[in-house]
Amino acid sequence: MGNRGMEELIPLVNKLQDAFSSIGQSCHLDLPQIAVVGGQSAGKSSVLENFVGRDFLPRGSGIVTRRPLILQLIFSKTEYAEFLHCKSRKFTDFEEVRQEIEVETDRVTGTNKGISPVPINLRIYSPHVLNLTLIDLPGITKVPVGDQPQDIEYQIKDMILQFISRESSLILAVTPANMDLANSDALKLAKEVDPQGLRTIGVITKLDLMDEGTDARDVLENKLLPLRRGYIGVVNRSQKDIEGKKDIRTALAAERKFFLSHPAYRHIADRMGTPHLQKTLNQQLTNHIRESLPALRSKLQSQLLSLEKEVEEYKNFRPDDPTRKTKALLQMVQQFGVDFEKRIEGSGDQVDTLELSGGARINRIFHERFPFELVKMEFDEKDLRREISYAIKNIHGVRTGLFTPDLAFEAIVKKQVVKLKEPCLKCVDLVIQELISTVRQCTSKLSSYPRLREETERIVTTYIREREGRTKDQILLLIDIEQSYINTNHEDFIGFANAQQRSTQLNKKRAVPNQVIRRGWLTINNISLMKGGSKEYWFVLTAESLSWYKDEEEKEKKYMLPLDNLKIRDVEKGFMSNKHVFAIFNTEQRNVYKDLRQIELACDSQEDVDSWKASFLRAGVYPEKDQAENEDGAQENTFSMDPQLERQVETIRNLVDSYVAIINKSIRDLMPKTIMHLMINNTKAFIHHELLAYLYSSADQSSLMEESADQAQRRDDMLRMYHALKEALNIIGDISTSTVSTPVPPPVDDTWIQSTSSHSPTPQRRPVSSVHPPGRPPAVRGPTPGPPLIPVPVGPATFSAPPIPSRPGPHPGVFANNDPFSAPPQIPSRPARIPPGIPPGVPSRRPPAAPSRPTIIRPAEPSLLD
Repeated sequence: MGNRGMEELIPLVNKLQDAFSSIGQSCHLDLPQIAVVGGQSAGKSSVLENFVGRDFLPRGSGIVTRRPLILQLIFSKTEYAEFLHCKSRKFTDFEEVRQEIEVETDRVTGTNKGISPVPINLRIYSPHVLNLTLIDLPGITKVPVGDQPQDIEYQIKDMILQFISRESSLILAVTPANMDLANSDALKLAKEVDPQGLRTIGVITKLDLMDEGTDARDVLENKLLPLRRGYIGVVNRSQKDIEGKKDIRTALAAERKFFLSHPAYRHIADRMGTPHLQKTLNQQLTNHIRESLPALRSKLQSQLLSLEKEVEEYKNFRPDDPTRKTKALLQMVQQFGVDFEKRIEGSGDQVDTLELSGGARINRIFHERFPFELVKMEFDEKDLRREISYAIKNIHGVRTGLFTPDLAFEAIVKKQVVKLKEPCLKCVDLVIQELISTVRQCTSKLSSYPRLREETERIVTTYIREREGRTKDQILLLIDIEQSYINTNHEDFIGFANAQQRSTQLNKKRAVPNQVIRRGWLTINNISLMKGGSKEYWFVLTAESLSWYKDEEEKEKKYMLPLDNLKIRDVEKGFMSNKHVFAIFNTEQRNVYKDLRQIELACDSQEDVDSWKASFLRAGVYPEKDQAENEDGAQENTFSMDPQLERQVETIRNLVDSYVAIINKSIRDLMPKTIMHLMINNTKAFIHHELLAYLYSSADQSSLMEESADQAQRRDDMLRMYHALKEALNIIGDISTSTVSTPVPPPVDDTWIQSTSSHSPTPQRRPVSSVHPPGRPPAVRGPTPGPPLIPVPVGPATFSAPPIPSRPGPHPGVFANNDPFSAPPQIPSRPARIPPGIPPGVPSRRPPAAPSRPTIIRPAEPSLLD
């Protein structure tokens, strides 16, 4: 290999790759691609070959590279090449690679100089290369030959721009030394896509082919026509050297000798040549790697932090530690108790923001679900009145009673108290479900030890079931106590005198007027599409009305619906809807809202529907009964009720309502207290103080702490990943300190590069020739050997000798009166009319031959200025 700089970079990149491979990931360095741009036969392919260190690209005169060659260098232990169009074949002889490129080019473009934008993809695997992409592009040409299209200039330019527009590509703008630099199409294209000059490097080739006495010293010193990253001169092998099989190492030695022996380049020889170009490109790759390190380090650190929490429980445990299982058992049981208590009592850390869990769900059972079950139990007014009337008549028997019997009151109250058993026991069942669910959530951290998790769940669940029996017994005892003695002297009891005076309507609505019972979002589901379709509103339920607003600010009220004569009914969920729906309607068959007999209100979950129904019940809006039950009730209620009986029924109804309200209030208060004391607090104490003893008595420690095979593998993988991440971070730190980053050169005035917006690479030539002064003095066009000529002013501008193909240097006298960066150079059209083969010494009005060139070229070229 001829590229030593790349060989030094390979271990550095390999360290990064190994670090990432150890954690099962790829290291995305995305190294820059290197594209060579230049005119035809400028030496682009030779520059690429020198960089790779292999001789494998086609050579010849005219246009040789007729399709883009995308060359991917891939680090590998063995050296071979393969093409994308024939993947099954591996090339170990690079002479065969060159022949395959020529054959593949001719297959698409033909053999008569045709071009194609379809790239050839070549991969070279070698232990001497980095993972890089190099692109060999067709040379810029203007005149079509052979089968080339008439717009070949534009096609090639578009093709080049596709590859060099990428921000991560380095552009090598190749210009031969025997061509005027101001006419460099490569630099113009580079300026279009890289106006700041951050990724463009000027490469001057064919320095050894310049005419005797001429040189490109001022260009290479970046004094004339400067670039931000400057110019690097190279001497490639000639066609004769290539045909003579001169290898690249010998060519590099000859190049070094050329720069050291040439008087114009001797002082800058250390900054010239292919090795320096390789070093510059390698430094760019090093800079890119260093710029990529912060992102890679950040990625590794975030992974390490995420692993910290997972390996916290066993990262300090050694597998061979005999006390490891005991420590783990004690820690896990203790952590299980802490987690259970946090979920029940609530905690600020690890809060679930997606749904209610643990204690919050139990609280909802206590204060929403249980009151809802109690209210549901007492809504049937007709049934209650009928039972009271039967009780009064049965107590009087054959006699007609003159007074309201208190025994009827006691009978009805006791019957109502017995009905409390069902919602109370249902409340206990709901709390037990939540407790068991909480236990299972907390034992998820014990999944690494399946037997331990199973035993823990079994022991705690068994204890909860034991407490369930005691809790239910205690609650039934409370209800029996309430039933055993009817305390009519209770301070909240209204008594007979007040009961006779209270009206039914006031009794029906016990809520305080205008008291807000509930607020929330609901969707009115049955508005037709013609009237806007379903829409979500902010609802406010009070003791007297249901109102809805545009939003929760409650500024724009849409409607207010009084609660009189309203009832609730269930509505089946629509086929395509995921909402849960209930409806409100008027019992007197009136429209509820606009022309709707009922409004359907939709919620996101059944829990929300139940909660809203409970709120409506508190406001006195009850569910409708089934139609069959209503018909039966109507038939049974056909008996006549005399006024005296009606008054007695009303009195007892008010007494029952008052006393049942007292009992409900007491039960709503005692139920959460009883469940908390007998079930939840006892369960917490059991987990903290007795669970460990039960675990030791149920099985031996070894079997309890036996890991599953999957968990053991996962633990080993996690620990290995953890240590690999730390090692990778150390490697990145070493690379950061062991590599040197070169600063970006300061900006230069490169406005001399005429960035073309059109497709014509040299738009100046035709306009200048059309306005050429006809009477230009001969002395300006043809200087003679001797001292430098003084430019002769013609009109407003100063002109001097036009450049010729072998003359990159400018005239010395130009910069005395003109700023070289003041304006883009105007190129006279004379060179286009000069035949390239004029022998030296032939007298003519045209520019003189070789003897006169040394004087004109060395310092500065007047033709480059306007």
